[in-house]
Amino acid sequence: MRHPFFRASDYQLARRASIIAFLALVSFASLAVALANLTVPSSPAPMPPDVTVRGRLLSADGQILASGPLQRRQYPHGPLAAQVVGFVGASGGLEGIERGANDRLQRGEPLNLTLDTRVQAAVEQVLVDAMARTDADFASVIVMETRTGNLKAVASVPGFDPNAWQKVPPDRWRNRAMLDEYEPGSVVKALTVAALLNEGRTMPDATYDTPMWRRYAGATINDIVPHPGRLKTRQILRYSSNVGMTRLVENVPPGVLHRYFTAYGFGQPVRLGLPAGDGLLRDPEDWGALAQATLSFGQGLTVTTLQLVAAFNVLANSGQYVAPRLIVGAPAVTRTVLSEATAASMREMLHGVIDDGIKTKAELPGYHVGGKTGTAQVAVNGRYSDEVFSSTFGGFIPADRPLFTVAVMVRGAKREYQGSQLAAPIFRDVTSALLSLYAIGPEVELRTAP
Repeated sequence: MRHPFFRASDYQLARRASIIAFLALVSFASLAVALANLTVPSSPAPMPPDVTVRGRLLSADGQILASGPLQRRQYPHGPLAAQVVGFVGASGGLEGIERGANDRLQRGEPLNLTLDTRVQAAVEQVLVDAMARTDADFASVIVMETRTGNLKAVASVPGFDPNAWQKVPPDRWRNRAMLDEYEPGSVVKALTVAALLNEGRTMPDATYDTPMWRRYAGATINDIVPHPGRLKTRQILRYSSNVGMTRLVENVPPGVLHRYFTAYGFGQPVRLGLPAGDGLLRDPEDWGALAQATLSFGQGLTVTTLQLVAAFNVLANSGQYVAPRLIVGAPAVTRTVLSEATAASMREMLHGVIDDGIKTKAELPGYHVGGKTGTAQVAVNGRYSDEVFSSTFGGFIPADRPLFTVAVMVRGAKREYQGSQLAAPIFRDVTSALLSLYAIGPEVELRTAP
């Protein structure tokens, strides 16, 4: 007999409630399992036996430059900084950091480079445009952070895509910014003057007889840019006077200049995880009067673009040499080369070199830079060529308190090969990108001596 208050509908409702409760319990259990799977990482799937783990390469701005195992290595940015990044083969790294840091990468260790991909891309485009305009053979630029030595861009053009490195001639793989050694030309005059100023052997406003040509140590030394017959030291830089440089180094013991050139890093190895040229700086015992004179204006020695940017950085960095750094966390190496007063005086004079000579070619309105150009004949088959030149520039921005130091080298331009025509505008365009990317505002007007 049924209970008088029990109906079939009550039974159905109770059954439905039980089912709903069960389903809720199952749903809750499933959710708990899913949550556990999310919060407790499962063991990674084993790597196939024929795949070798390899660490990633990252830029300072967080971009992936190289990733994936050895057999499936990828370079997401393609040609960007290709000579620095390099590429791999079947057994390991073949070029660039891939080769230089192969052991660390093979252990799966990631490496962070100091490069800023935004700066690197801008610099490479500036060089591509300049080469197309002048039909040059190749070019390199390095941008260095003044205080730290961190390399923000290391560009060598023409380049290649490391994803397809087999499809280009091997000379495209060459990291010319670090490996190519060349006579730098008149850009070295600034470093010579800084050394002599630091030794008290000249002053910015000391005056010298400077005809347009002079017989010196058995040779005829000529100037190219017309100038007055008497020049101050600062004007010797302004007019890039070879004759003036002979006056400055006359009777200076060779060991003095050699000591400073060595301290700037010339003829010395640069250790930063990649092969780099040492350049050539002969022993002072081999210098005669003529050799010292030509060395003082950038002939008879060779440097790399890496060495040039580090040397010019001494002027920008209050007289301190800072070893270039490419890998984040690498130890800082510094040494004192010039006094702060000498470096400050050089920055003021090199600002005058730009503003009084090639202002529109080397700097943007509202900004102030310091720097020096160079143009050097290239030795071809043992003789200086009248057709092949290296165009160089070393400089820094802003002029009074530099943040970045930049070195430029272009070889074999068929047109506009003078440093003031080619290397200086490249410097201007590179620093324009730096000003924009790092939001550096215009400066107040700087005063330079007449």
